[in-house]
Amino acid sequence: MQNVQAFLSRYLGKAAGKWLLYCIFVGILSGAGAVTFHFLCHVGHHFFLDYLAGYRTSHPAGDPPFFEHTNHPFRPLIFWIVPAIGGLLSGIVVYFFCPEAGGHGTDAAIEAYHKHDGIIDFKVPFVKTITSFLTLGSGGSGGSEGPICQIGAGMGSILAQKLRLSPTEIRILMAAGMGAGIGSIFRAPLTGALFAAEILYKEPEFEADVIIPTAIASTVAYSLFCSVYGWGSLFKANDFHFDNILTLGPYTFLAFALAIGVFLFVKIFWGTHDFFQTVNLPLWIKPAIGGLLTGTIALFLPDVIGFSYGFVQQGLYNHVTGLMFLLVGLGKILATSFSIGSGGSGGVFGPSVVIGGCIGGAVGMLFHHLLPNIVINPAPFIIVGMAGFFAGSSNVPITAVIVVSEITSSYHLLMPSMLVCSLSYFLCRKWDLYRAQVPNRISSSAHKGDFFNDILGDIRVSDIFDPTRVFAVIPEDMSFSQFCRFFRATEQHYFPVVDKNGRLSGIFSINDIRHCLFDDTDLGPVVIMKDIARKDIIKTSPSEDINTLLKKFTIRNIDRIPVVKDEDPSYFLGMISRREVIDFYNRSVNQIKEEVSRKKTVKVPF
Repeated sequence: MQNVQAFLSRYLGKAAGKWLLYCIFVGILSGAGAVTFHFLCHVGHHFFLDYLAGYRTSHPAGDPPFFEHTNHPFRPLIFWIVPAIGGLLSGIVVYFFCPEAGGHGTDAAIEAYHKHDGIIDFKVPFVKTITSFLTLGSGGSGGSEGPICQIGAGMGSILAQKLRLSPTEIRILMAAGMGAGIGSIFRAPLTGALFAAEILYKEPEFEADVIIPTAIASTVAYSLFCSVYGWGSLFKANDFHFDNILTLGPYTFLAFALAIGVFLFVKIFWGTHDFFQTVNLPLWIKPAIGGLLTGTIALFLPDVIGFSYGFVQQGLYNHVTGLMFLLVGLGKILATSFSIGSGGSGGVFGPSVVIGGCIGGAVGMLFHHLLPNIVINPAPFIIVGMAGFFAGSSNVPITAVIVVSEITSSYHLLMPSMLVCSLSYFLCRKWDLYRAQVPNRISSSAHKGDFFNDILGDIRVSDIFDPTRVFAVIPEDMSFSQFCRFFRATEQHYFPVVDKNGRLSGIFSINDIRHCLFDDTDLGPVVIMKDIARKDIIKTSPSEDINTLLKKFTIRNIDRIPVVKDEDPSYFLGMISRREVIDFYNRSVNQIKEEVSRKKTVKVPF
């Protein structure tokens, strides 16, 4: 690794070569994690559902089954209890080995970014792989993105910790791993790069520092994943076109329908989660109860089992009725709430896509029936519904527009997707699937002090320093007795000491000599001020920024610092005080606030 880094540094520059190598390694680790986890999910579905229960799940066109279906007859009783068995085993593993691996992993990764400097325990990605395989492979309703988010984030964090990188660098590689996992398992590398940067905040804000590293890692992980499982998009859809302005009316109606769906999903999911948190039962038994409830729903609506991507694919083929769309959408909300809200391990990104597709399919069928000349095909509403629901439930309007284009390879619905995602995001501001999100960068502990430093970095000493103010300087050869007589006539507390040429050679404060000011010994005429002054002078210059100056004040907890010329560090210009700096900063902040207040004549609601 050191040889490769040296080679890249030689041709790309030290910093660029280092980061390119880091991102490539994160992409390889995250891609390998996605390959492993995806294979285990197929193994779980084949063993738990097909082999034991005799139920064959449907698959999207881009993800066919790895194993041939068995001829085992359908066993309703086993089909009912299999999700409970998977939930029980998952709960036991989480409880005894790694409690952080429970729940939907995206929230845990976001929390690690904001509150823990990107630090994720090395056990998390490995335990998360096992627990998610048990929950999702046994038929639990959830998505693969939550586990792969935490797995990829863990890989990036572990690599950064092993390299002994700074907290900022650890967070960047952790986010790169998170995006690489998403980009690979959904076969959507651009989505992975944008998702990791946008999912961190509730407001429409990107974490700019992570976009490029995540794009590199996501590309590598995606390439590795597709090299193993084949290239192409997750879903297969016709290349639908937006060519009738009148369809914007039904799409607007879709946005409001999606807002209702987001409200139900968020309230039911977190209500279920909070209920299971308060139930006085062993933690490891709760996912089993959630799995049993999921199995009960699946007896009536088997399409809610697992990822349910195959059901969406059938909808894109126009093989699903409007009523079935509504039933599966509602069932998916309940099943996901029970499977993941009870403590099972899985994600909510995937279910959001499925639920949004179901709502979009139902609305599309409705308007196809009412306005057949305008809504010729209801399938585009499924694609736009997936985007809009994800935007509203996760606060990622930009990523949502891109994700459905990538996972369906249909790029001609960007216009209605932009409309629906924007409206859905606006309508769903009060509800959020990710509690670990913070409003913006200012609210994140990861950026604590950044904006304070930005303001101070724009202020220079010359903006505050008054060169006309007079300060007494003390000659090096002045005796201590002479200084004591001088001190009685001044209110100055810090005294620069100069040599015979007037050059600054030392400094002392009244606290440095307080203990001997009133000493009656005969040393006063003998000791000169050169012997008393400190030679290690902390000083500043007119071009220095105030952020650096404030740090200097705290080194010895001093209140005044001498100012010297930029080109001549021994040429004394005067003194600057801590109070002057703080007063100037406060005035600057108030001025900025007043300017912002004047500009906000109209407040944007989002």
